Amino acid sequence: MKLNLKNPLVFFDLETTGINIATDRIVELCYIKVYPNGNEESKSMRINPEMHIPEASSAIHGIYDEDVKDCPTFKQIARELANAIEGCDLAGFNSNRFDIPMLAEEFLRAEIDFDMTRRKFIDVQNIYHKLEKRTLSAAYKFYCGKDLENAHSALADTQATYEVLQAQLDKYPNELQNDMQFLADFSRMTNNVDFAGRIVYNEQGVEVFNFGKYKGMPVTEVLQKDSGYYGWVMQGDFTRNTKQVLTQLRLRGNK
Repeated sequence: MKLNLKNPLVFFDLETTGINIATDRIVELCYIKVYPNGNEESKSMRINPEMHIPEASSAIHGIYDEDVKDCPTFKQIARELANAIEGCDLAGFNSNRFDIPMLAEEFLRAEIDFDMTRRKFIDVQNIYHKLEKRTLSAAYKFYCGKDLENAHSALADTQATYEVLQAQLDKYPNELQNDMQFLADFSRMTNNVDFAGRIVYNEQGVEVFNFGKYKGMPVTEVLQKDSGYYGWVMQGDFTRNTKQVLTQLRLRGNK
């Protein structure tokens, strides 16, 4: 089924040095940009992470230090990438939990002011797990009837994710709508305030902590009664985006 788009939709996939959003880095990024008229453009880029790629990670995606030593850093390509996806909605496989937070972290690290809050995030894995509960390779086989060659290649995973979403719309015409806002809402597992889900909205729409001793308590209330908690988070191993959101909430509470 052809996607019903109001804005361009960028399917993307990252290969990284690891799975710690706060400390690991991107080594490869591939995207397919789908326009409302159906036109597509794609791009793949290798990125020097400015750190050693652990052997365990290289064994998964096949990218080694030698492969990226002469590649640009994320900071060098950040502005070009931000321009390419400006005004676009974003889609991926497990993207709400990993790729979106990782990309946001890299933009913050590169000091690029890229506002991702106005975009729709469509996580094809969440749609799949809600309806079938499998992996990307199994999803590709189930929905598209094909084996996924070169799994864990960013380009192959990105293309497969794009095809799976189209097939999902064909398979579930009663459950899904060909509308990006609906798909973004349907593929959301939690109502995050920050991308890592450390702060979430509760049922009343209030920002609450989603971890630690103050889990479930309103952020502004906690910061008023325990001023040291803000400093603890800012010094801790939390993502830049989480710290940014916490700072915004603190400033709002002080007004």
